[in-house]
Amino acid sequence: MKVVVATVVHDHDDARIRHRQIASLLEAGDEVVYVAPERPADRPEPASEPEGLRKRPVPRAVGRRRLGSLLAARRVLAAESRQADLTVLHDPELTLLDRWISGPVVFDVHEDLPAQIADKAWIPGFLRPLLRSAAGWIERRAVRRMAVVLAEEGYRDRLGDHVVVRNTPVVPGTVVPSQPGRVVHLGRLSTGRGADLLIEVAGRLPDGMVLDLLGPVDPELALDRSGGDGRLRIHGPVPNPQALEMIAGAAAGLALLRDLPNYRHSIPTKVLEYMAHGVPVIATPLPEVRRLVEDHEAGLIIPFDDPQAVVDAIAALDHDGLRERCAANARRLVEDRFDWNVDAATLRSAYASVVGS
Repeated sequence: MKVVVATVVHDHDDARIRHRQIASLLEAGDEVVYVAPERPADRPEPASEPEGLRKRPVPRAVGRRRLGSLLAARRVLAAESRQADLTVLHDPELTLLDRWISGPVVFDVHEDLPAQIADKAWIPGFLRPLLRSAAGWIERRAVRRMAVVLAEEGYRDRLGDHVVVRNTPVVPGTVVPSQPGRVVHLGRLSTGRGADLLIEVAGRLPDGMVLDLLGPVDPELALDRSGGDGRLRIHGPVPNPQALEMIAGAAAGLALLRDLPNYRHSIPTKVLEYMAHGVPVIATPLPEVRRLVEDHEAGLIIPFDDPQAVVDAIAALDHDGLRERCAANARRLVEDRFDWNVDAATLRSAYASVVGS
């Protein structure tokens, strides 16, 4: 099977797209044409690409600068889809290009698009109600016109009963034991994801402890990189395999998302990645995350917008063997219920079904 996979919004190194879905297709012997943003100049190209993968770089859609990316993607998709068995779109705006795409199309829904508008700093407040309505219209249009794959069970309430391919991690065979001295945050930094709170947490850490932030920073976000007095390390975008190596052995993994509609009914991928690598989780009390962490003693839940509670939770892990218990429980939970190998089989079956129909 030859599959065109396209995004203009996500990083070319996106974990769900590049390191889970595309990797699974290549492993199964499929050919993949990857239409994705160009690799930034400060991030070197890999020595070699996997067999069966061909890249078609396009400009990245950032903030209000989106039209050029869509036009470039339209040209590439029109050409590449003619020779493909299936085209997979990972951005809602790409679904508007369906008339230029040949053959069957799948729309992969990563997030709650209408709710996501609240976490976009580049969108003026007075435009958000209008854009939420537009986002809902785009989703409904896509559901009528193409096959749909959902990243979360909770999206079925809004979009209907479609195949769910969860954003589960690839579980490593062995892990580095969690140790004190370093805490980590994996993933994009934005206001809704508690970026300002993370900076304040770093400033309150005890001497000798550091906070590693691994992920892109929203362009509209002005982070005080001098915060933390040497206890804060902002690494920026890090290739997914390297980022996972960097969380190994951390004292805790932080997930300080705020109480926004887009986050209430989902499990952040970073939480599952921490668990898969035997790192205790410290997270805010979003319903799904709270249930997972507390029911399985996989970490600690702290109040929203309380940096001192985060620091206290980090310290609490040092007592009575709590870190070791949480790390073991977290890893066991992911092995039992959130292994990408299971979801990869669902993905390949869903794609084959769309092509066959």
